[in-house]
Amino acid sequence: MNVLSIEGLTVEFETAEGQIRAVDDVSFVVPENRTVALVGESGSGKTVISQTIMGLLPQAATITSGKVILADPTGAEPPVDIATLERKGPQMRHLRGNRVAIIFQEPMTSLSPLHTIGDQIGEAALLHRNASSAEARELTKEMLRLVQFPDPERALDTYPFELSGGLRQRAMIAMAMICRPALLIADEPTTALDVTIQAEILKLIREVQSELRMSVLIITHDFGVVANMADEIAVIYHGRIMEKGTAQQLFSNPKHDYLKALLNAVPSFQMDKSERLVPIRPIELKSEDLLVERPRCYVNPGEPLVEMRDVTKKFTLRKGSLFGGKTKTMTALDQVNLTIRRGECLGLVGESGSGKTTAAKAILRAINVEGGEVLYNRGKGLENIAGFRGAELMAYRRQVQLIFQDPFSSLNPRMTINDTLMEPLEIHGIGTPEERADKARHLMNLVGLDPRYLRRYPHSFSGGQRQRIGIARALTLNPEFLLCDEPTSALDVSVQAQILNLLQDLKRDLNLTYLFVSHNLAVVDYIADRVAVMCRGRLVEIGKTREVVGNPLHPYTKALLSAVPEPDLSAPLDFAALDANKASEPHLWPEPFRLTDGTPPSLVELEPDHYVCAPGLKNAGALEGTAA
Repeated sequence: MNVLSIEGLTVEFETAEGQIRAVDDVSFVVPENRTVALVGESGSGKTVISQTIMGLLPQAATITSGKVILADPTGAEPPVDIATLERKGPQMRHLRGNRVAIIFQEPMTSLSPLHTIGDQIGEAALLHRNASSAEARELTKEMLRLVQFPDPERALDTYPFELSGGLRQRAMIAMAMICRPALLIADEPTTALDVTIQAEILKLIREVQSELRMSVLIITHDFGVVANMADEIAVIYHGRIMEKGTAQQLFSNPKHDYLKALLNAVPSFQMDKSERLVPIRPIELKSEDLLVERPRCYVNPGEPLVEMRDVTKKFTLRKGSLFGGKTKTMTALDQVNLTIRRGECLGLVGESGSGKTTAAKAILRAINVEGGEVLYNRGKGLENIAGFRGAELMAYRRQVQLIFQDPFSSLNPRMTINDTLMEPLEIHGIGTPEERADKARHLMNLVGLDPRYLRRYPHSFSGGQRQRIGIARALTLNPEFLLCDEPTSALDVSVQAQILNLLQDLKRDLNLTYLFVSHNLAVVDYIADRVAVMCRGRLVEIGKTREVVGNPLHPYTKALLSAVPEPDLSAPLDFAALDANKASEPHLWPEPFRLTDGTPPSLVELEPDHYVCAPGLKNAGALEGTAA
């Protein structure tokens, strides 16, 4: 039977500009104990459909036609048309969280920071199952055990800020499952997570689904997730279903041009180095757009531009009790040695908390380091950036710029795009007002945006457009070195393809050097010349990208690669072999890779220009030292 049947659903929003149709005559079904993927870009209407099913549509939205029929597979309750129910009425409250539940996209903003995990998960049991407080606590503990929380008893009394992203998402799943719903909606459940944690969450949803025999509607733009999870797929664009069918049909023989375009925009490990991603809406750069002044480069291509030597950084954690106690520290960077050559793109990969962003901040001199030194070559040889003062430091800041991860929070909502692009020029006292305005127009052209948009504010742009504005701002001062901190992790695959191609074109045309921080190995494989892998603050492997991806030597790198979901039905994730927690525990690595506290993470050249952290290797012929 079909647990959910959507028939001719149309949803419209009342806005200041008039009525907007967000969902247009949509029909599809979710059968019992099956997974259906709803796939499309941001703004295609996926989330509006999920809000309709949950009765959570905003006040401005109206269901103008169609049915949303929810059936009970046990037959205990008659089918109900959600579209006819009052959103805040008792019948909708009975269904919401009880027979239909949702896992939201962002676990940090979906959980209350003021209540413990135990109280938040147990609340649904108190509301829907008439459980006592003690029974609700016991049920919560059982659900935490089901979603494989490390210590369910202790987790009951922890707050969301004390948990990692992966554990927060597990708590969200436990909250959705506690009433054993017939239908689970997973709205981009792994977008904000690392590949290893993403693989764990997907495995978990599959296991809980088989145990509870529930139906799953998974909303995503990641075709790797779709290939590993979905039995059936519905592709949506501008509120309309473009194509639907089984996963086998849509992957092996896509019919609609939009679906073909989405699949072409996804980077994969099999791509040739000369091959380009094909975005749905390409950014076309004209030769006159590249009239922006090129950075002055004092270093020859291939020579070291940035070098980290034995860099160590520690952070102080909160104390054990209110009355003091021993202060705990956490090592974010442990004797990191890294060289970035001029003209290359070096990919830096690893899970959250591995030290990637800390390494980027150390290079920016946004944080001070406890040990080692960060060196930069301004044409006078490598100099320690810790010694830069006054005018020297300002000059360094001009040469090294950052592209932020989140395009939404990295732009000031109270500044126009013109002000945003001109601000760095004003801070550094560069040019007259007319020259600055001219530079802002050139930069907009450079990233494929209309200069007429300069008077707009960030809220009127999409995520991909905001990220292009962030890139334009980073290029304002003509830097020669860009730190790209997860610049595509918040974007759809189609927009991601735009941004990756744009970064490649800018690198080629403006002679730029990149440090590209990411946890998406397929993206790094596409854009990076060399790749460095980090785990728990240590550099564990570094080499040419194709060498590392094609022949990983370190167990952690192997685990990262095995956890990447590929958009290919013939290459599914091996959920049975996934053991990500063990892979990220240095003291559990096999010899000669094992690292214990106090062991220096020495790099060994096992193959030409391919270095691995293997302290236990006693090979006399191995070359130890800096990964140049």
